[in-house]
Amino acid sequence: MHKSTIIRLSLAASVLAASAGLAQAQDSAKACLITKTDTNPFFVKMREGATAKAKELGIELDTFAGKVDGDNETQVAAIETCIANGAKGILITPSNSSAIVGSVQQARDAGLLVIALDTPLDPIDAADMTFATDNFLAGELIGKWAKATMGDAAADAKIALLNIDIAQPSVGVLRNQGFLAGFGIELGDENKWGDEDDPRIVGHDVTQGNEEGGRKAMENLLAQEPFVNLVYTVNEPAAAGAYEALKAVGREGDVTIVSVDGGCPGVANVEAGVIGATSQQYPLLMASKGIEAIAAFAKDGTKPQATEGKGFFDTGVKLVTDKPAEGIESIPVAEGKELCWG
Repeated sequence: MHKSTIIRLSLAASVLAASAGLAQAQDSAKACLITKTDTNPFFVKMREGATAKAKELGIELDTFAGKVDGDNETQVAAIETCIANGAKGILITPSNSSAIVGSVQQARDAGLLVIALDTPLDPIDAADMTFATDNFLAGELIGKWAKATMGDAAADAKIALLNIDIAQPSVGVLRNQGFLAGFGIELGDENKWGDEDDPRIVGHDVTQGNEEGGRKAMENLLAQEPFVNLVYTVNEPAAAGAYEALKAVGREGDVTIVSVDGGCPGVANVEAGVIGATSQQYPLLMASKGIEAIAAFAKDGTKPQATEGKGFFDTGVKLVTDKPAEGIESIPVAEGKELCWG
């Protein structure tokens, strides 16, 4: 072949390759991940899962986060940015499940797929789909475990409940009500906590989901009833704080603490005996499945379907404990460590 012909063919191939690359870049779908904060290990793991899956599928991902838990204004601004930037879909863990609904509707009206992660919107169908743990089940598992572990003493339990905040309904309500139902306590309105009349309930307090809040809430409830013997906590940082308050009054050895999350520090506290059992959820899976759903929607308009029998896409939950109870499925701490995050 003549040298000039080879050069022309090489140039043509280069132009075609460049054109193909440009077309691919132009066709690359954009997605957004908006979390409550960018510091909580749960949301850090979400970002890791979304980023890895986006890279795998050729999705251009932008990430945003509130300044603190409850920062609705920053999340509203992030949604507006995503719409303006031509995103095909948004994954969001809403700081305020009801206040964000108007902005989510604007995104859906603009043709974006909106998926709530972990925390459902209020109402839940304000998003196209929710990818989450079954938080009621998560609570129910630790409630059943606590009842089975206490045995006959469960009939005279003195229960302190440490919630996240007073906003209702929320993920925290689902966990709280699931725990009470699992323990065998009759519920009032399942969409809120605090209206039960079972005498075994010492009281409820709020923690903001952090260790200091857990310590203060536990101190408050101990002031009401010094002989609390079972503590429900909305998450593992709150559980760690509750333990410190109990330790300060010499009660850490005779009080059972149960929790939800399954982060690595929390699983380590199960191993150490700080927490009796925790329900483990999987934020990386929520986010990676969410990115897959946006990719499918960008390709042909397909929308994700809820898990059969539920109004959301269930990403699973497992009870982690080294003290298994008969009839309640659980995994040991060693396996929980392999699956934990943070």
